[in-house]
Amino acid sequence: PESMLGVKGVFKAYSLGNVALANAPGAGVADDKVIYTYVPEMIKYYLSEEPLLENVPTYLPRKEKDLQYILDNMEKLVIKEALGSGGYGMLIGPTSSKSEIESFKEKVKAHPRAYIAQPTLSLSTVPTITNENNMIEGRHVDLRPFALMGEDIFVLPGGLTRVALEKGSLVVNSSQGGGTKDTWIVSNKSTSKLSATF
Repeated sequence: PESMLGVKGVFKAYSLGNVALANAPGAGVADDKVIYTYVPEMIKYYLSEEPLLENVPTYLPRKEKDLQYILDNMEKLVIKEALGSGGYGMLIGPTSSKSEIESFKEKVKAHPRAYIAQPTLSLSTVPTITNENNMIEGRHVDLRPFALMGEDIFVLPGGLTRVALEKGSLVVNSSQGGGTKDTWIVSNKSTSKLSATF
């Protein structure tokens, strides 16, 4: 009741047919970090197709083989809480101290079902005006595209570009001090190519 999130009464309005929701109730299940691991298998099972895009390799410490790999390579990996969000409760191996890594190894061993691990991705950087001195410096970004589904699936030209405002950080979540950038899609009609500008 004291939460400032959401819109009071929206679910009742939705159930009465008075409002449409872009993300239907329960859609968050597809955002689960453990479910992500099984998406290629789900595509094969439900659609009898091979995935068009490869998943980022994802390791589940609840599997003995994956756990050993994670413990042996934690300094190269990103470890995330399976149920976490907002960039909390994670370890970015390449930027962590030996003591932080050792501490996280104990956490993962104690609660292997609570974590996933992935390789550290090399995020692109874009020029960004910094808060500290209004200088322009490179900051890491990621782009989240949006797909709409009706009779067909349509990927919107553009999306949400999230930026890590802290120098050197790979964490782009707004709850961790990240921000957003406008994403403009420029069409070259003569070549039918699209390019993104941040």
